[in-house]
Amino acid sequence: MKTSTDRILTTHVGSLPRPQDVVDLLFAQDRGEAVDMKLFDTVMTRGVNDAVKKQVQSGVDIVSDGETSKISYATYIRHRLTGFEGDSARPTPQDLDDFPEYRDRLVAAGHSATYKRPVCKGPIQVKDLSALKKDIENLKTSAAANNAGEAFMNSVSPGTIAVFQPNEYYPSHEAYLGALADAMRDEYEMIANSGLLLQLDCPDLAMGRHSRFKKLSDEEFLRNAEMQVEALNHALKNVPADRVRLHVCWGNYEGSHVHDMDCRKIFPIAIKVKPMALLVEASNPRHEHEYQAWKDIKLPDDKVLVPGVIASSSNYVEHPEVVAMRLINFANVVGKERVIAGTDCGFGTFAGFGAVYPEFCWMKMKSMAEGAAIATKKLWGKN
Repeated sequence: MKTSTDRILTTHVGSLPRPQDVVDLLFAQDRGEAVDMKLFDTVMTRGVNDAVKKQVQSGVDIVSDGETSKISYATYIRHRLTGFEGDSARPTPQDLDDFPEYRDRLVAAGHSATYKRPVCKGPIQVKDLSALKKDIENLKTSAAANNAGEAFMNSVSPGTIAVFQPNEYYPSHEAYLGALADAMRDEYEMIANSGLLLQLDCPDLAMGRHSRFKKLSDEEFLRNAEMQVEALNHALKNVPADRVRLHVCWGNYEGSHVHDMDCRKIFPIAIKVKPMALLVEASNPRHEHEYQAWKDIKLPDDKVLVPGVIASSSNYVEHPEVVAMRLINFANVVGKERVIAGTDCGFGTFAGFGAVYPEFCWMKMKSMAEGAAIATKKLWGKN
């Protein structure tokens, strides 16, 4: 994994806006309709190449496939693992439940995608990883063709699968996590062994508190978080730490976020994960101040931080000087070589849905790259 040895590198969380032909095929597939797989592969291949090309043109150093072929970062696994059936209710975050009129307005505006969130009703095993093989091939080919510096591929953590897909089969949350960890190991190792960086998406460690686990006490939630970290580390047994990144967030939606758990409770658990890089929210109004928390929470010597320096749920395009300021704040706490510029969350968390107008996404990425250059000049004294 590349680090900011002589300049601030740039990356993002993973998902990007998908073209409409990609969205249409993903939803048709999710509904179980007959899909022309030759057409599907052609459209996805083109979508990945376009996403990588735009990232490189925007100044992103460490690119992804934009999660082009996934309908969402968590529910795609129903096509790859056995044991999942049907659909389930969507637990809404507590801050939205506090204001039902606003919550319902968000749903009506299309912020609640109509994809399936299946239930675990049977033993979980690997079913089919052929789609993963195609994803890896598409990203590696596109990264090489567009001269990308480095590339990563997203995968969902066992804990996040459990947050999105409720368990009705295993006798306990711990047993469910164990089965998920064993089943996801093949995907994690396949990505890492391909030469791509593996990114684990773990909103279960933060967003899970005020959504799926909102009826638990803080102490009960944190015990679950410890189990979720243990399960993830178990699944990563054969993957080198420097080939893995992990993303933690409180949810990529426009709400008050007043129920977001304090990072000082979450991060001491999150830093126990094996992955070398931690991607954290750091630019939105509820979390921008939290760079100061790292003065008290010691970042392990073998880890780097990837703070979000541009927001993924606001159409404001951050000024490069604002980006630079945010990066310097983190560099002054953990060291400039241990900071990489990132985004709060993905821009296309669910295919076809996103708060940010697609063209603004690329404007934000460009501003991030420009801000990283300004921070580099100030931190390293470079022209």
